[in-house]
Amino acid sequence: MADDPLEKTLVVHEICRTIQGESSYVGLPCVLVRLAGCAQSCRYCDTPQARSFDAGAAMTIAQIVSKVEALDCELVEITGGEPLAQPACAGLALCLVERGFQVLIETSGSYPIDVLPLQVVKIMDLKCPSSGECARNDFANLDRLSSLDEVKFVIGDRGDYEWARDVVRERGLAERCEVLFSPAFGHLEPRQLAEWILADRLRVRLQIQLHKHIWGPEAKGV
Repeated sequence: MADDPLEKTLVVHEICRTIQGESSYVGLPCVLVRLAGCAQSCRYCDTPQARSFDAGAAMTIAQIVSKVEALDCELVEITGGEPLAQPACAGLALCLVERGFQVLIETSGSYPIDVLPLQVVKIMDLKCPSSGECARNDFANLDRLSSLDEVKFVIGDRGDYEWARDVVRERGLAERCEVLFSPAFGHLEPRQLAEWILADRLRVRLQIQLHKHIWGPEAKGV
């Protein structure tokens, strides 16, 4: 049927079983559903191959769920590109939740996150100034966060750190949800970021991109 939600399509770049590389779920086996397409051009983007909508193939929600089920892992992350650039993403997330999966979605701060089911863990990548995309942040999303959700700041330099630190303090983010500070790979050393966090006594979690340390920064399909 044309109105069957399972027949709605998304452009998918890849689906694979991997180790979760970021967030408070780091290190856990996870099925990664990477959707294609993103309107942003972050200077530190590590998946430029998925930025174009031409970088994937159309799949129905039913086909995606079937492939996820075949990979036999209860944790699923939907990422991109920018997953919320595709309207059917919310339907995919709901379908996975209804089938008993624990669902994470990594999204920028530029699309409303309240289209997603409450059970989905939203990992919102709020863009710092050096990304070149800071102006696209929708700060109304911060009021849409639940205690299940997480906010990530990818930090490329001291200016980014101070901006992120001030947002965390002014918005009381650490009291509301998990806050992640991640050094931009190849731009800022983790040790430097750790020292800044400790000096300012911030209640945030330092994270590195574990998958890059396991498989290397250029690896695909992980």
